[in-house]
Amino acid sequence: MPDIEDFDIFISSGGPGDPHREGLEWEDKFAALLDGIFEYNRSHDRKKYLFLICHSFQLASIHWKLGTINKRKSYSFGVMPVHKTEEGEREFLLKNLPDPFYAVDSRAFQFIEPDFHRFEELGMHIVAIEKFRPHINLERAVMAVRFSEEIFGTQFHPEANPAGMIENLKVEKNKEAMIENFGMEKYLETIDRIDDEDKIILTQAQILPGFLDHARKNILKQADSMA
Repeated sequence: MPDIEDFDIFISSGGPGDPHREGLEWEDKFAALLDGIFEYNRSHDRKKYLFLICHSFQLASIHWKLGTINKRKSYSFGVMPVHKTEEGEREFLLKNLPDPFYAVDSRAFQFIEPDFHRFEELGMHIVAIEKFRPHINLERAVMAVRFSEEIFGTQFHPEANPAGMIENLKVEKNKEAMIENFGMEKYLETIDRIDDEDKIILTQAQILPGFLDHARKNILKQADSMA
């Protein structure tokens, strides 16, 4: 694990795998990194910034006891619509995205049944949730969380690009998962629309670059004030 003192910005993805503890040495180290950055920012003017993606997002949500993270009935893969919450409408990383916006989903687990008292206790906010599907009697998954002013996380992959997505769809497991969940028509539609400028290309251009730009500006501003 990186030393918190040595870096200002951290991006953590990881996976695939079960996000629940399996007694491995790195799990304690990762938990210490999460708490270390969170607590560091409470006591220091110069902040540390952390972005959590997919598996790391699940690990953090379990670690901070934010809700239920369980295995899905089937693997989810594809370009999916994601809806903003009321908090999400005010989230600066999502402000230039439509509602819903589109993102690459690739997961065997899901975050459901959020503990809103725990969110309030820690000052965290749910900013995006899974697409509403009224014909399916399942709770919508949490898709993005503002963990703190400096820590943000997404269940989806904001770094995904069309070329990488096409390669992933060539993997039989991913192709079968998408067809099973959404049908052949949706699979073919995704292939056709994967490089649309208003979908994952837009998401890729907004969220992670916005996070990095925000972190850079604040770090430089703080450094200037201390000079």
